[in-house]
Amino acid sequence: MELNDIRYFLAACETLNFTRAAEACGVSTPAVTRSIRKLEEEFGGQLFRRERRLTHLTDLGRLVQRHLAEAQNAAEAARTEAGRYAATETRLRLGVIATMPAAHLVAFLKHLRERAPELDLDIWESHCADLGAALEAGEIDVALMSLPDYPETMRPAPLFREPYFVAFAPGHRFEAMNAVPMREFEGEDYVKRLHCEFPSNFVKLGLAKPYGAVRVRYATEREDWVQSMVAAGLGMTLMPQFLPVLPGIELRPIVEPEVHRTISIVTRAGRRHSAPVAKALEAARTMTWPQHAAPEARSA
Repeated sequence: MELNDIRYFLAACETLNFTRAAEACGVSTPAVTRSIRKLEEEFGGQLFRRERRLTHLTDLGRLVQRHLAEAQNAAEAARTEAGRYAATETRLRLGVIATMPAAHLVAFLKHLRERAPELDLDIWESHCADLGAALEAGEIDVALMSLPDYPETMRPAPLFREPYFVAFAPGHRFEAMNAVPMREFEGEDYVKRLHCEFPSNFVKLGLAKPYGAVRVRYATEREDWVQSMVAAGLGMTLMPQFLPVLPGIELRPIVEPEVHRTISIVTRAGRRHSAPVAKALEAARTMTWPQHAAPEARSA
């Protein structure tokens, strides 16, 4: 018995006409007739009874119909599940922190493509809290993100570190400094990047968050708005070293203390790694990630 035999038989059960069953299945009438005869031989009895121009299912035919319909449904479900499984073996859902340097991300994607050219990626950009929740819920497979500490449910593999710089407009008093001690932030107008991971990295040093010392004049999620406001002299901000900077912005290293973040590739602890996740982890592990040098003052 083959799946086509089952398909032809069930079509004949529905139409009670071999010719129309053949048309529905896209085959010839003799092909349907042969399959029915094959099934009758296998089940040991007549499945259809023809009376003049009328065709009826026999009692045996009705019994077989119920079981073969279940078999066809099971086969279709198996085919659907197999298709989904095959798709998961070639698709990776990657979450990426919004402040991930584009050059680093593209270098990683290129390295991954060279090692696993069959992979297709869905890339979701958000802040760390959303990425962590999506990872926990299984909405993404792996994330490039930065937290000072990770819960037990996450498994991070550190990739690179980068220090934070203070960004300001030309002519600001910080321009005369080679590096800016944190205490100099006192009373400065500040442009806050919502969901910025800087405060949590600062707290890890055992110090208070910096927002008590500055005047938060603006707060937004848009990185281009943050930098445009800084360039216009509306306030200073903090940003990681490798983040692209708009023209008209000055940067100085932060000292006393220095603050940095670590970008990691993160998976869900206790979850079996699919082939795409394993390949992403291997690509991240074997890639040479740019590391920061000694922080230096620079201009955009």
